[in-house]
Amino acid sequence: MLIGNVGTDPEVRYVDQGVAVARFRFATTEKGYTLQNGTQVPDHTDWHNIILWRRLAEIVERYVHKGDKLYIEGRLRYTAYDDKKGQRQYATEIWADNMEMLSPKPTADNPR
Repeated sequence: MLIGNVGTDPEVRYVDQGVAVARFRFATTEKGYTLQNGTQVPDHTDWHNIILWRRLAEIVERYVHKGDKLYIEGRLRYTAYDDKKGQRQYATEIWADNMEMLSPKPTADNPR
């Protein structure tokens, strides 16, 4: 379960028989704090690769944009691939099962 902000506009593709797949970067931030001895601990942001399928991907395509705040539930997927130089690369993705939009809806007074 993650709450954070969309870092890039979602990229949506359609695969086998029109199945939608959405992908975007997602940032979660742990707020900084001050220790009892006065030491400042800064904010820490982690970036995640989010993958959504079918209806969730279609919703993302229509309504989700860079900067939006989302709640994501999903599971981790680990993948490996060879890059253009033949080097083995590893990636961790979150395959979302559930998503809730937490940003206020755009209005005439507050457009996107």
